[in-house]
Amino acid sequence: MTPRVKALLQLALLCRHWERAAPADPALAEVRATVERVWRRPEYPRQLTLDPRYSQPFRLMYGALAPAGLTGSPYPDVLRGLAAEGFLAPRGKSPYLHLETRYYADVAGVAHRLHSYRDLWAASELARHGGGRSVAGLEVCNVTHTVFYLSDFGLRDPGLDAEDLRRARDVVDRLTDRCTERGEWDLSAKLVLAQHCLGLDPRQTPSGTAALRMLAEAQSADGAIPGRCADQRADDATTPAAFFRMAYQATLVAALSTLIVCGARPGGETGGSTGARSAGGARSTTATATATATATATATSTATAGTGDAGARTPAPAAGGAR
Repeated sequence: MTPRVKALLQLALLCRHWERAAPADPALAEVRATVERVWRRPEYPRQLTLDPRYSQPFRLMYGALAPAGLTGSPYPDVLRGLAAEGFLAPRGKSPYLHLETRYYADVAGVAHRLHSYRDLWAASELARHGGGRSVAGLEVCNVTHTVFYLSDFGLRDPGLDAEDLRRARDVVDRLTDRCTERGEWDLSAKLVLAQHCLGLDPRQTPSGTAALRMLAEAQSADGAIPGRCADQRADDATTPAAFFRMAYQATLVAALSTLIVCGARPGGETGGSTGARSAGGARSTTATATATATATATATSTATAGTGDAGARTPAPAAGGAR
């Protein structure tokens, strides 16, 4: 799967939450139009099948993240195909894949035979990690996405009892410290959002403010996060195509975290006011999301055009000089 094909799934997820956090933002229309245009293309779901390991999960995400009210898209047929393949049942799934499938099946509104969120929490790596143990061996993406799926990215209570919630917060807090110290931009942005989903305000926790400050300092003038970590930062010699491959993941995650964290808490004004004040001057919620999402929409708009490695094409420049 090429980077742009994958980036479009993440852009659709950002669009879903952008519509909730800042529905009046005029920049949202351009991003939604990009997602709608791609979701109508019959060749896009075929490109999600190029790697058999991820074909079914990515096709489910495609069906679940279709913009509301979209017509003329093959996504309903894709969802029916997944049901016929037996993907919407527990058999053969790791605890993580089972939880991810349950979440996106619910977002898509399709019938399934998957286990309850409570049972899936109990089977998760995060739930089985005892209090006080080192977090060094934990898979950060597994931890953060477990929290995202249980809480619908902060839109609902994760459903944990008091002790489970305390332990989950402790693990996420310590992972945030660890990833920030290591300069891991992508993972730190996910952990900031996970803190929010667990009922914390990362603009007030020491680990969250340190992570937000690091992300604010890493941002380029156009809002991009120029790599997944400080050790792999793109420089002025990086070609536009290489920059896109290096930057899209952390950039979209930072935009999603900023929208949700600063858009849903008191004092996190959307619509151009300064959010994340404790992060040492992070850009406003809407400005960050506009710069990052619009740049990515421009760069990914040709993801399904033609054949071959779309990721090797040079992305079109976005407004404001974004690469």
